[in-house]
Amino acid sequence: MRSLEIAPAHHEEYDFFLDLIKNRSSIRSLKPDPIPDGYVEKVIEAGRWAMSGANSQPWEFIIVRDPATKKAIADAYREVNIEFIYWMEQQRLPELRHPSFHLNDYSEDPRKQLEHVKSRTRWEEAPALIVVIGDGRRQWGTVQGAHTFGLGQTHLTDGLANCCQIMHLAAASLGLGTQWITVHIQDPYKRILDIPDTYIVYLIIPIGWPAVAPKKGVRRELEEMVHYDRYDRSKYIGHEDILQYLAGLRGKTLEKYRVSYGEKSMPEQS
Repeated sequence: MRSLEIAPAHHEEYDFFLDLIKNRSSIRSLKPDPIPDGYVEKVIEAGRWAMSGANSQPWEFIIVRDPATKKAIADAYREVNIEFIYWMEQQRLPELRHPSFHLNDYSEDPRKQLEHVKSRTRWEEAPALIVVIGDGRRQWGTVQGAHTFGLGQTHLTDGLANCCQIMHLAAASLGLGTQWITVHIQDPYKRILDIPDTYIVYLIIPIGWPAVAPKKGVRRELEEMVHYDRYDRSKYIGHEDILQYLAGLRGKTLEKYRVSYGEKSMPEQS
C-alpha cells in the first residue's frame, strides 16, 4: 500500500477533515432540547454548495419545527415506510436483514416484531426535521446523454446525495446529531407538506443534540479496496463469501450451504 504521508502545508486541514468524517455517526436518539437559532440554516448553507450535474442545483429544503407536522411525518413513516420495508425484509435470511430489523427472537410472532420496530422510531422528538426535496426539471441542465439510458434520475439523486452528505458533516461540525431517513414511498409526505407532484421527496434529516453516544461501525481496510492501474483479481471474493461478509457486519454467523431457515429461525405465520 502506498504511503499516506501529506505535505506539511496541508496536514492540519486534512487531519481536521478526516477526524470530522470519522466522528460523524447516525444518531438515532436526539434530545428535544432547542438548538441555537440559525444552526439549521448553517447546515443547509453548507449543503447548497454541493456538486450537481451541470451545476443544476436541484435541491430545496423544508425545515419542519411544528410538533404536529413532525408527528404526522413520523406517523406516516411508521405506518407506510416501516411496514413496507419490514415485510420486504422477511424474505431474507435473518442473519442478512438490515440492522434496524434485527431482533433477538426470530421465533416471535412477526406482527409483534413489527410493532416493536415501529415503537423504536421516535425521531419526531428532535427539535427540527430537514426534508430534502428534488426538482428533476432543474436536472435538465445536465447533458442529454444522461437521460438517454435512464440515468436522468440518477443524476438527480447523485446531486441530492452530495448535498445531504455535506449537511450531515456540517451538523457534526456544530456538535449536532443527525440521521439519514430514507424515503421509499413518497405520497404521504407530499400530502402532509403540500409538495408539488413534479418534485421527489429524497430524504428526511432529524437534527438535534445527541441523546446517546455515537456508535461507529467497522470499516474495511484501505488496502482491501484500492487497486492500482487495473483491478487486482486476488482481491475478488465469491458470492457466498459476500453473504458471510454481510452476516459479519450484522454480528451474525451465516451457516454455509444453508438452504432453508431451519426450525429455530423461521417464525410461524398464519
